[in-house]
Amino acid sequence: MRLETKLIQAGVGRDEKTGAVSFPVYYATAYRHPALGQSTGFDYTRTANPTRTVLEEAIAEAESGDAGFACASGMAAVHTVMGLFSQGDHLIVSLDLYGGTYRLFEQVLSRYGLSFTYVDLRDLEAVHNALRAETKAIFVETPTNPLMQITDLRQIAGLAKQHGLLTIVDNTFMTPYCQRPLELGADIVLHSATKYLGGHNDVLAGLIVTKGEELSEKIRFLHNSIGAVLGPQDSWLLVRGMKTLALRMERHQTNALAVAKKLQEHPAVAEVFYPGLQEHPGHAIQASQASGYSGMVSFRVRSAEQVGLFLQNLRIVSFAESLGGVESLCTYPATQTHADIPLEVREYVGVCDRLLRLSVGIEHPEDLIADLFQALDASLVVGGAAR
Repeated sequence: MRLETKLIQAGVGRDEKTGAVSFPVYYATAYRHPALGQSTGFDYTRTANPTRTVLEEAIAEAESGDAGFACASGMAAVHTVMGLFSQGDHLIVSLDLYGGTYRLFEQVLSRYGLSFTYVDLRDLEAVHNALRAETKAIFVETPTNPLMQITDLRQIAGLAKQHGLLTIVDNTFMTPYCQRPLELGADIVLHSATKYLGGHNDVLAGLIVTKGEELSEKIRFLHNSIGAVLGPQDSWLLVRGMKTLALRMERHQTNALAVAKKLQEHPAVAEVFYPGLQEHPGHAIQASQASGYSGMVSFRVRSAEQVGLFLQNLRIVSFAESLGGVESLCTYPATQTHADIPLEVREYVGVCDRLLRLSVGIEHPEDLIADLFQALDASLVVGGAAR
């Protein structure tokens, strides 16, 4: 079956007793054993839950992985994977990175003896220079959040294997519909499933997918031991969201491309970052390793003073801190998603006070463009912004 069909069929036919097409929500925390030493496969809901199992099998199949694990949030998924590492271990990480991941690495895990070096993963020489004897993994965002930089996953995974390292890829922006890193050589894929996989801004969840029996068993142990697992109701909501992923991603992408092209024309906009644009420096690599470009667009206005007026005048697009839902959202990374990254680091990376990030929804594209343009027009009252 193709991916679209696999996602739609998640859970269908699994409840043989009733024939329910929508797999039920199992709220039970404990399960009766048939006899001493026997189990139905479900003992305690932290370890396994029937509704969560349907979700975990669905994401593993979608990502071409061997096992899936559903967590209480995207950050819970990242933290669970970090349990693979020990005091003194070192990871190489994408330079442009979601602020919540940076906060976990630098303000929490660094206290437990892990260390992180942030590198532009497009520069293989820089990656080589960052390698240490204690390096254990490369952690990749591609496209990066929020500057949409593209990492060549085959290249990075190949380098990692040469040095005996794990390749961990945050695939939140792309989803398995557009990009499947495990097929390109990665070992672990992560998702903030709150975003595109859930798709409706109504569920908080994280997903992990692993390749290989040994690695899968290690994550299974950590998932159960740490216990930051996804509840049954949220698992059901996430399965329901994933059933429409293919349809939504197609509309997200066509809308994002239309919005990105039009933003380039507005005098208030200085730069637009979207991998689907032919002139994007990572366009060719993205086309070679993925089947699409997702719905995330970032852009810089010409003056920081424009930002407040622009956000204040949005009518359809909501000024909100998330992405991947059917509704269009606009985020200001400097004070929202990347606020916990020190100013000097943000500025070095390029997350400046003129940068805005759009999660382009599935509304009519002309309505979105009209809303963005009227808000940008309003921002031009700031002196000198239109130069």
